[in-house]
Amino acid sequence: MLTRACLSLALLMGVPAWCQVYTNGADADTTNDTRMLTPPPVSGQAYPAAPAGEQRANYLRYGLSFSSAYSDNAFGGTNPQSDVSYSIAPTIALDETTSTLHSVLSYSPGFTFYQRGSSFNAADQNLAIAIQDRLSPHVTLSVQDGLQKSSSVFNQPEFGSAGTVSGGTEGSGLSVIPPISDLLTNSAYVGVSYQFAANGMVGASGTFTNLHYPNSAEVPGLSDSSSQGGSLFHSLRISRMHYVGVSYQYQRMVSSPTEGRSETQTHTVFFFYTLYPASGISISFFGGPQYSDTLQPPILGLQLPSSRAWTPAAGASFSWQGRLTGLAMSYQHVISGGGGLAEAVHVNSGNVSIRQQIARSVSASVSGVYAQNDMVGAALFGGDNNGHTLSGTVSLSKQFGEHLSFQLGYTRLHQDYGTVPVLASTPDTNREFVSVSYQFSRPLGR
Repeated sequence: MLTRACLSLALLMGVPAWCQVYTNGADADTTNDTRMLTPPPVSGQAYPAAPAGEQRANYLRYGLSFSSAYSDNAFGGTNPQSDVSYSIAPTIALDETTSTLHSVLSYSPGFTFYQRGSSFNAADQNLAIAIQDRLSPHVTLSVQDGLQKSSSVFNQPEFGSAGTVSGGTEGSGLSVIPPISDLLTNSAYVGVSYQFAANGMVGASGTFTNLHYPNSAEVPGLSDSSSQGGSLFHSLRISRMHYVGVSYQYQRMVSSPTEGRSETQTHTVFFFYTLYPASGISISFFGGPQYSDTLQPPILGLQLPSSRAWTPAAGASFSWQGRLTGLAMSYQHVISGGGGLAEAVHVNSGNVSIRQQIARSVSASVSGVYAQNDMVGAALFGGDNNGHTLSGTVSLSKQFGEHLSFQLGYTRLHQDYGTVPVLASTPDTNREFVSVSYQFSRPLGR
């Protein structure tokens, strides 16, 4: 109830999970000897995708983008079918910064049309907000929320740019990518940190996620899922560059396949260490024990006993944000929500995101994700439900003048899930895309 209340508050305040506007301290001025940074393993925020030279604040941006893509596996199913899609998306974003408040509000509806599969034509919605407020010199409140209605993950805003990388314990955030299907997602985060001493900080946070397929017949083998969680942490700054700490995290993850509901609850205690060797660079490690309690759905009317286990949780991340280069990498070994699979999973995942400004008006990006998902109840079914996802995207962007930009790119996706019918017969997708955007940006407070 608390998490839902915080989510409602975030929506009333105005609503981005996909607007990565905060930096986990990676680009903070590490020479500041009074204010502590919130280390990436407990900040709840993603690393910045853009180089420091491309980041802007205090603006109102609005515009229109048109994109077209060719996919050799556009609709999934038994036989791969190729098609060309056309998308148009108006956008509006407001970024405002004051001495104590940084807020970003963005909204982007979208309309996608298919050359052959006109029955799959769809409208998308993307609404998001991120707020960071210094309530006092020592207390900071962070609120993030994103609501998306889409027919394809490829239609999401900024898909062609470098991907999202987190330094925390959330896992990859990507378990499976379904073919074209109606999908509703909501992700919310509320966190508060309090610097109680010159080198001491405590904090608490709550999270909520929800994934819903309105038409389950479109995605046989996949299911709705949701999660709620909370965490507490204590961080110590032992020198200007070195932070250590401990965190406790609770998660409740629910999947709702047709044969019944699976629920997993986890309790995790992990220790973390973060190094800030220079401005724009952070290196983090975390690890500790994770306890899980899983209730399986009944089989042939027989309720299976709960499955309980102790497993290790660990991870590492690296971020470098230079004037012309943005680089972030992470690895996690944790229990995470299935993200559409029949239950929670033991996930081994790695993410990498690179964005390079090649010239004044030309930039390139490369992103990749690998996730090995082993269902927590796999031992009961011989491990046949396990699988992995591998995806990569490369893109090149060119700016023409102040308002017009052009982008082209390529995505390769491979998914190996033998017991998920919608993915098993057509595991591979190759997609080439091109987009043209015309945007206006107006500075604020000047």
